[in-house]
Amino acid sequence: MPIRTVATIVGARPQFIKAAPVSRALAAGFKEIVIHTGQHYDYGMSEIFFTEMEMRPPDFNLGVGGGSHAEQTGKMLVELERIFNAVKPDCVLVFGDTNSTLAGALASAKAQIPLAHVEAGLRSFNRAMPEEINRMLTDHVSTLLFCPTDAAVENLAKEGITQGVHRVGDVMADALFFNLKLARAKSNIIELLGLAKGRYALATVHRASNTDDADNMRSILRAFGDLSSQVVFPVHPRTRKMMNEWGISAGSNVLMIDPVGYYDMLVLQENANCILTDSGGVQKEAYLVGVRCITLRQETEWVETVASGWNQLAGVQEKKIIDLFENWFPRGARAPLYGDGHSAEQIFNILSASLK
Repeated sequence: MPIRTVATIVGARPQFIKAAPVSRALAAGFKEIVIHTGQHYDYGMSEIFFTEMEMRPPDFNLGVGGGSHAEQTGKMLVELERIFNAVKPDCVLVFGDTNSTLAGALASAKAQIPLAHVEAGLRSFNRAMPEEINRMLTDHVSTLLFCPTDAAVENLAKEGITQGVHRVGDVMADALFFNLKLARAKSNIIELLGLAKGRYALATVHRASNTDDADNMRSILRAFGDLSSQVVFPVHPRTRKMMNEWGISAGSNVLMIDPVGYYDMLVLQENANCILTDSGGVQKEAYLVGVRCITLRQETEWVETVASGWNQLAGVQEKKIIDLFENWFPRGARAPLYGDGHSAEQIFNILSASLK
C-alpha cells in the first residue's frame, strides 16, 4: 500500500506546540507535508519554536504575515489551493481556531480532501470572538474531529455532529509532559530575569477583544500595576504596538519583556504564583503545571479548568482582577482532565484506520 500523505497546516505559536507531538507520531506511518501560513512570522513567535522543539523546517511557508482577518484568510486560501493541487494530500490536518485553521478547513473542503481537526468541539459561546467562528466552521466541514474533552464531544453532539468524533485528550498535554523536563534543564530564564520561584505573577494578553480596545488594555494594565507582586509580562507584538499607539504604560512592578520560547514559557509558568491570561492554551498549561489562573475574559472554552476550581474568569474589571489575585486560591485536587500524554498516538491510530 502506498504511504499516505498528510498536509499539516500551522501558522500561530500555539499550533507549533500542538503539531510537534503529532508530527512525531505521524512519522511512524505517514508522509507529512508541513505548511506554515506565516500568520505568526517573527522569530520570537515562530522560528524559535521549530528550533527548540526540533521540528524540521516547513515544506512550504506562505509568508502571509499581518493584515485583517479577511485579508489573511483570503491570501491563505489562494496559496493552499495551489499547494493542494501540486501535493494532492490524502488528508489535511488543522489545529485549534486561528485564521490558518479556517483557511485550511475551507481549502480542503473545496478540494474535497478529508479534513482532520485537532481540538475540535471547543466552544466559548461568544460569537463576537473570531476564534469562535473559526472553530465552529472548521468543525462543520471536518471528516475527523479529535476532541480534547468530554465537554467538546457534547458540544458537537448538540450541533448534530456525531460522525467521525473521537475523544483523544489534549495534544498540548502531550507537548507539556514531553518538554517540561527538557525545559527545566535548558532554560535559564528565571536566573536571567532575577526572579524567585513563587514570587511573581506571569501575564499574557493577545486577544483582539483586549488588545484592540484601549479601555480594556488600560484596565488590565492598571490591575497589573496594583498587584502586590512583580508581574512578568511577555508582550505579544500586536499588544505592544497598540499600547504604544494609545500611550498606555505599565506600573513599575510590571516587567515587560519580548515573547519567549516554549521552554522559557514553561519554566516561567511552573514557577509563577499566578498566571493572568486571555489565552486558551495558557489556561490549560497553568492547570497542567498546577498554578492558579485568572482569565482576562468573560468566558472560556476550557470550562473544566473553572469547574475544577483552578481557573477564575475576571474579564477586564480592574477591581475583580486584583481581588482574585489577592484573595483567591484553589483548594481542590487537579484531576487528569486532558489525558495521559498519549493523545498524538491515538490520533495516529485513528488516521491510520481511516485512511486505508
